Amino acid sequence: MLHNIQPEDHPPLGARMASAVSTCVHCGFCLAACPTYQELGQEADSPRGRIVLMKEVLEGTLALEAALPHIDPCLGCLACEPACPSGVPYRDLISPFRALTEPKRKRKLAERLSRTLAQRTLPYPGRLRLAALGARIAKPFAGWLPKSLRVMLDLLPESLPRKQTWQEIYPAIGRRRARVALLTGCAQSVLDPDINTATIDVLTRNGVEVVVPQGQSCCGALSWHIGNHPQAQAFAQHNLDAFPPDVDAIVTNAAGCGSAMHEYDLILKGTGDDQRAEAFRSKVCDVSVLLDTLGPLQPIPATQGKLRVAYHDACHLANAQGVRSQPRKLLRLIPGVELCEIADAHLCCGSAGTYNIDQPEIANSLGEQKADHILAIDPVVVATGNIGCITQLRAHLAKKGSNVLVRHTMQILRDAYQET
Repeated sequence: MLHNIQPEDHPPLGARMASAVSTCVHCGFCLAACPTYQELGQEADSPRGRIVLMKEVLEGTLALEAALPHIDPCLGCLACEPACPSGVPYRDLISPFRALTEPKRKRKLAERLSRTLAQRTLPYPGRLRLAALGARIAKPFAGWLPKSLRVMLDLLPESLPRKQTWQEIYPAIGRRRARVALLTGCAQSVLDPDINTATIDVLTRNGVEVVVPQGQSCCGALSWHIGNHPQAQAFAQHNLDAFPPDVDAIVTNAAGCGSAMHEYDLILKGTGDDQRAEAFRSKVCDVSVLLDTLGPLQPIPATQGKLRVAYHDACHLANAQGVRSQPRKLLRLIPGVELCEIADAHLCCGSAGTYNIDQPEIANSLGEQKADHILAIDPVVVATGNIGCITQLRAHLAKKGSNVLVRHTMQILRDAYQET
């Protein structure tokens, strides 16, 4: 007989974890939705299997080392949540579990090296740019590097876009309908900074004043998802101070960032910043949600022919934030757009933060499958709302010799406006 998880044994995250575990009735509806269960086919590699394993570890009836081979491959994509009839908040279990157990783990040297490198570069735009430039020099020697580091090199573009900066305030064009603060992101601002420029353009055209807090930091998503709780807390607390309180919304244009900022109440649980975190997260929304709630947008005159667009649901937009219809509605505002759905759209593309580094075989398989499904519907461009997905899809489509473009929804909208 297993004992119940005692919240006081795992403060301050214990209560939320215990509630998540107790909600699961082991019905199995999550199995068909789980990408890693589809890949590995083992009960222990399904959401309900992992819940049992995490429960036993937390109760002290199973050694952590016995559970990790099945917990580690979890993408954290949260596809299990919309599939669950009992409403299990899996997000309240997987990231807190990793936060609690990471300090107790013993990792191999190569694994420690790659994880440390990722944590010390990806959340910091300046460091990431330097690392990406250095990677071009290292590429000829990739065969001598650990596999996880080779994967990092493969995902980097051949050349980086020019560095972009953004001013602090962009006034609304015409009557001001809202005032928002924009998270510019860390990896995104290096790998595809035009996404932020396009977002600002679309917002200001539609009467939104955009504030870009100059002191903002990484949202903390990367740290939170891999169990580096102290770093995630530091980033979250920094942003609580950096973002102005007198805005209507805190806007994100990267699904992973938005999802993490919605979890600031959990990340900062017990720190004394609970109330500030709750107030902050209540204002966070994806840019597509904000535009959808504004009401009628500036019309886009028909200046182009047909454009076949495949929409890819980023997991942390569709599953974590429940944002599915809004980006599609925005794309349909563009005259001539034919919006196409991708087969098995609920399955992750394999990006998931550092997943390419941590689980390269599964990440590669999922990315390849997603690319095949995209090519099967023959689009001109793929639209999505997350820089990780964009990077992954571009890499796998390129491997197949495809010239299909992968763009952020805001870039496609901005381009349509600018053609008028």
